[in-house]
Amino acid sequence: MYKLIFLLTLLASTVPHANPDTNAAAENADSLVKAADEYRQTADEIIVSTVVKRYKHNTLNRERRYDVYIKPDRKSLVISKTPSEKGQKVLMLDDQFWLLLPKTKRPIRITPMQKLMGEASIGDVATLKWHEDYTAEYTSTYDKSKSGNNELLLKAKRKGATYSEIALSLAPKTNVPLYAALFLASGKLAKTAYFEITTKNGREQVSKMILKDGINKNQRTEIEYIENKPYSLHYKYFNPAYLARNPSLAIQ
Repeated sequence: MYKLIFLLTLLASTVPHANPDTNAAAENADSLVKAADEYRQTADEIIVSTVVKRYKHNTLNRERRYDVYIKPDRKSLVISKTPSEKGQKVLMLDDQFWLLLPKTKRPIRITPMQKLMGEASIGDVATLKWHEDYTAEYTSTYDKSKSGNNELLLKAKRKGATYSEIALSLAPKTNVPLYAALFLASGKLAKTAYFEITTKNGREQVSKMILKDGINKNQRTEIEYIENKPYSLHYKYFNPAYLARNPSLAIQ
């Protein structure tokens, strides 16, 4: 029901248009998603210094810090920088996620929906490219001569995707991500994400993702990207067995 209401709202201000070339339309929709991804992940191998903040009644309630190392082919390592979580790591390899705690000898299998804090889940922090996990299609007419947003429906194409479907709104011409409705496999709206853009190092980037669940109106979770820069972390760190054998390792 939530998904139906959201999609009907997106379609209300547009005239449906049947594209005679469905494959071409799908390819074009996917290209828009790739363009939007460039505002979130600026290079194939990067480190993202991330702060997750939870607010209640506009007052900061909790805060946690992470360093996120990302490599191609869905590899990422999330290392907690918060003193109370010292030594805690999350590893993503393709569709598999592991939680590594400093006092345990074995990695713990988890899902991308595992909560970090507030509305922020592991998948929200560990992955920054929609086009790797989803196929895209239009939910409204795309016309370069119009000023309306590009409204897309993203459908998960792999089991490791954080959400089953995403209704994504992109700015016209630039394809800057504006907001996204994030749906569970049941069709229930999990939360809505809003994106803030700033200019860093001479280019526009997503600097913050604000998450709201639609029920707790007085709460929100912000994922702020403090720094996003190229960094090639050695492949040995993307091995759960290696991380388990070295619980106190410090990455330089």
